[in-house]
Formats: sequence, C-alpha cells, structure tokens
Amino acid sequence: MKKFLYYILIFIIIIFILPTILTKKQRKIVTDVQEAVKSQEESKSQDEEKQEIDLSSDKKIRLLHTATNEVEEVDLEQYICNVVSSEMPASYETEALKAQAVVARTYTLYKVKHPKHDNADICDSSTCCQAWLSKEDRMSKWEETEREKNWAKIEKCVADTKGKIITYNNEPINAFFHSNSGGTTETPNEVWGGENLPYLQVVQTSGEDGYKQFSSEVSFTFDELITKLKEKYGDISIDFSKNDDIKTLDYTQSGRVKTIKFGNHELSGVETRTILGLKSTNFEFYKNDNSITFIVKGYGHGVGMSQTGADSMAKDGSTFEDIIHHFYSNVEIKNL
Repeated sequence: MKKFLYYILIFIIIIFILPTILTKKQRKIVTDVQEAVKSQEESKSQDEEKQEIDLSSDKKIRLLHTATNEVEEVDLEQYICNVVSSEMPASYETEALKAQAVVARTYTLYKVKHPKHDNADICDSSTCCQAWLSKEDRMSKWEETEREKNWAKIEKCVADTKGKIITYNNEPINAFFHSNSGGTTETPNEVWGGENLPYLQVVQTSGEDGYKQFSSEVSFTFDELITKLKEKYGDISIDFSKNDDIKTLDYTQSGRVKTIKFGNHELSGVETRTILGLKSTNFEFYKNDNSITFIVKGYGHGVGMSQTGADSMAKDGSTFEDIIHHFYSNVEIKNL
C-alpha cells in the first residue's frame, strides 16, 4: 500500500508540480532576457543622443586660431562670411560667391562630424582646413573705397543661402574646392590615396583659361633641380644627357601626372608638385641646354569645385545650384 502511495505521489509531482516549476523558471529567464535587451537598447539610445551633432544654421563653431593656438566660439553663418571673404575674391560673380558659401558651410559641418582637431571643430589654416580672416583683417586688404561694398556683397550671398548644405545619402559631403582646375577636375584618391568618393568625379569646365591661375611656368637649372630633389632623396642621380632619364611614366584619369621618373627614383605627381613648388600636378616639361622648365595648368589639388570655374559658369548665367551640381555628382542641396 505504501509503495502504491509512493508511486501516486511521484506521478502527481511529474504531471502537475514539475511543469509549474519549469514554467516559472522559463518565464523568469525570458523576463531576464527581455530586461537585458531593454537595458541595452536604452543604453544605446543614450549613447546615440550623446553622439548627436547640432547641424542647425544657428550652430556655434569652435574655431582654432593656428597662430595663437586659441579656440574661439563663433556663429556658423558669421564664420561662413569670414571664410568666403578669405577664400574667394569679392569681385567674383554673385552666384559663384553663393556657391562658395554653400560649399564652405558643407565642408565646415563635415569637419564637425569628422573632427581633425581635439579641441576644435575646424581651424583657420587653408592648408589644413579652410582659410578664415577676421572682418577687420579682410577689409584692411581691400581698397578703402571697396571695403563696405565687398563685405555687404559677401554677407548677402551668405544670407541668401543660409542653412543650405550639399548632401549625399542625407549626409554632408566632404566638399573640397580649389582655385583653378586647368579645365578638368581630379578625383580625391589620385591626390590623397584611399577610396574614391562617388560625388567627386572628373568633370570638365570651360572658361578657366581666362584666369591668371590657369597657367604658370617654373624653371630650374640642372643643379637646382638636383638640390631640391636631394632634400628628400639624398641618393638621387640623374643623367641629363639622356632624354628618358626624366620621363612621365603614367597619368591620372584627368590627365595629371601620376608618376614621373627622375633618374634612379620614381615620384608621384603629388610629391613632385610639393618638392618643386608647382601649382598643380597637371604639368609638362622640356629641357634646355642646362635647365628644365615645367609648364603647369591649374592651381590647387583639383578636387571638387573650381573657384574660377564657378565664376566662369556664373558669368554664363549658371545659378549657384547649377554650379554645385556640376562639380559634385548626384548630390542634393538641402536646408539644415
């Protein structure tokens, strides 16, 4: 009888009590998992909120003054006025200045999202970020009779495009610009390496040959050339009696020098430009009896908007939107 009751008790535990216990444990496990997921989502949401960047047109910019290493907080739109007045001649067409304002604003906000400086959004150096001069310094460089008119013109161009930026996939683009493309722009990977950017393609622009930045020449005696190259390559040796001891080996898609041979060394066009102080990598050369002359087209790296190209297009009736869509492929112009 006792044995029979023992079996009955085990049967009741297996059929009724054990499933209840297991169900409670399963519910607890599920609840714990749900709470953990919820906690992670809340943590992620908080992190995203911390990473959010203010892209409003009333934003303040932390500007690094490279001469003093001081950081100043400046109003975005006022900052753009100072940049445009420093980067583009006030004598350029209104639509070109508007395009420069939109490009400078976009470039600034790209730098805000991809900071290069630890304690600032952007600096005032054109060789690092983009040029900036205070209103007083900028006006002092203009003719006195032109100062007020020039500043008013730039302020209006910035105000007329307030809050407008260039986007690709709803993000501010890396809006490179330069002085003169020599008629054809360059892709960024040919200048700085890495991957190409889909909105920075090779485009052609007419009318740039009418500007002084379009062409330049630099000559070196053979000794001067060797001296300059030896500052970087101490073992360099060139036989100037051989026509192919200085020779362009290949070109980029835009027709700029990609690789050039100097005797026992092969240099990139970009490195050659830096060492020899050329205005562009779009160059040719010829030798005389004891010297070599480089004939250069364009001024700058050639990536993105050409400023003289923008002015030329504006003279032909293009709007700032036309100019932007010409130099930057498949982009949108949006308001902040």
